[in-house]
Amino acid sequence: MSTTTIHPSAVIGADAKIADGVSIGPFTVIENDVEIGPNTVIGPNVHIDNGARIGESCRIFPGAVLSAVPQDLKFEGEETFLYVGDRTVIRECVTLNRGTKASGKTVVGSDCLIMAYVHAGHDCIIGNGVIVANSVQFGGHCEVDDFAVIGGLAGVHQFVRIGRYAMVGGISRASLDVPPFVMAGGHEKFRFEGLNLVGLKRRGFTSQQIDRIRAVYRILFQSGFLLQNALEKVESDCEASPERDEILDFFDGGSARRKFIRSYKS
Repeated sequence: MSTTTIHPSAVIGADAKIADGVSIGPFTVIENDVEIGPNTVIGPNVHIDNGARIGESCRIFPGAVLSAVPQDLKFEGEETFLYVGDRTVIRECVTLNRGTKASGKTVVGSDCLIMAYVHAGHDCIIGNGVIVANSVQFGGHCEVDDFAVIGGLAGVHQFVRIGRYAMVGGISRASLDVPPFVMAGGHEKFRFEGLNLVGLKRRGFTSQQIDRIRAVYRILFQSGFLLQNALEKVESDCEASPERDEILDFFDGGSARRKFIRSYKS
């Protein structure tokens, strides 16, 4: 017997796929080409447009608008998608646009907390375990890697990449890529502010791991070398480690991120 509950005032497309255990609140609208995973709770006055693929045990709060048409002039009505992973919380009045023909999808991973009034534009890729505080605004094509934290009211410029375990301060104008494990912030001038030590320790990084990360960034940011020369020096002088390789991968364009993106198939 199905345990799905749908309020009588909700409007559900005839072809929408709603799994068992889903709860849908009053005055919510779910279009035809939508899939909702088991045990997801959708509050009142939510609009989920065509192309949404929502995972298991998510919570979507009142006023959220998911998978709306991209705010992008190159969008020509092509079929594109919004993917949301499992156990992600989407708070009040969040807007997540679906992709364009550039990539075909916008992605928010699993175990994320997307706080109220956040906007993620078309073709954004947000990883797993990411925390995005209130009123953060992402331009199109942004990439945020796993376990990053974005402070409230930050504006993230289109195409900006934010690495794993990085933290962007509140009210920041994030116009530069933020590599893994660091803090960055600033409104008038966006700048790097050292390692995200508190975040790394909370996530269980050891002193040895943090020392390895510090050694890499000391070369990249303090040696005075041109970036390419600094990267070569990191590769030759710093002992091989997952942390070193992740930083090098980020500056090389992020093959790990591309693998994550490909894992979400349309």
